[in-house]
Amino acid sequence: MESRATVRGFGYWSGIDVCVEFRPAPPDSGIVFVRHDLASPVRIPALVANRIETPRRTSLSKDGATIEMVEHILAALAGLGIDNCEVWVDQTEMPGCDGSSQQFVDALQVAGLVAQDALRQQLIVRQVTRLGDSEYWIEAQPSQDGTTTIRYRLDYAAATPAIGRQTAEFSLDREVFCRELASCRTFMLDQEAKWLLSQGFGQRVQPSDVLVFDQEGPIENELRYEDECVRHKILDIVGDLSLAGCRIVGKIVAHRSGHRLNAELVKALLNEAVEMEPRRLSA
Repeated sequence: MESRATVRGFGYWSGIDVCVEFRPAPPDSGIVFVRHDLASPVRIPALVANRIETPRRTSLSKDGATIEMVEHILAALAGLGIDNCEVWVDQTEMPGCDGSSQQFVDALQVAGLVAQDALRQQLIVRQVTRLGDSEYWIEAQPSQDGTTTIRYRLDYAAATPAIGRQTAEFSLDREVFCRELASCRTFMLDQEAKWLLSQGFGQRVQPSDVLVFDQEGPIENELRYEDECVRHKILDIVGDLSLAGCRIVGKIVAHRSGHRLNAELVKALLNEAVEMEPRRLSA
């Protein structure tokens, strides 16, 4: 990054206002969140070892401090190829914005991207690794051309025909991410949204902030892509895979996978890299 970038908004779950400031960082720093609102600021590296389980989102914790719903920020950074950045935040939950990574991408691009004097770390998938069961699974395969490709199969046919079954695949680079994935928004079913509201969550969220589907389609909203839902799932995977702390080179194929299973794959790939060929983590 050439300069700092700021994004303001409110958390979907808590409704609390939050300010996120992206700051340039030296080579080999990685992505580090900084909770500067605490009496003593806490640094939380964006690594799968710091991930904690929370429903419907990716959260991190270290030294008693927590940050929630980081996946869209992580996707923006990874999609733009930003390896080193400090993300200073003043609340637990990150801003939901419009449910996509677009606002973060826009701010980061305005700040400017710059190449650093260091090799980029990569984890190269050497063998097939599959996790899950017959209903929900994710698999990493070796890449045939040195790219990172993600293929996702979404199945909401039993829930609503408005979403149905969708499949999408993208070979990722900065241009593809910005054009095809960054603006794809979080989605949920009408009954899920009503339940969350009944539990006190999402009180500030408007229909324009997230895609809520009934049997006919999105409520008081319009799709940006016919298959926006499956594209958003790929966006989530981009963010979750970045918890490896380096770029993963391989083909990822997923069927109804979510944040937990995505993170389990990252752990498995890191373990295999250490056990089989430590040099894989080098650029």
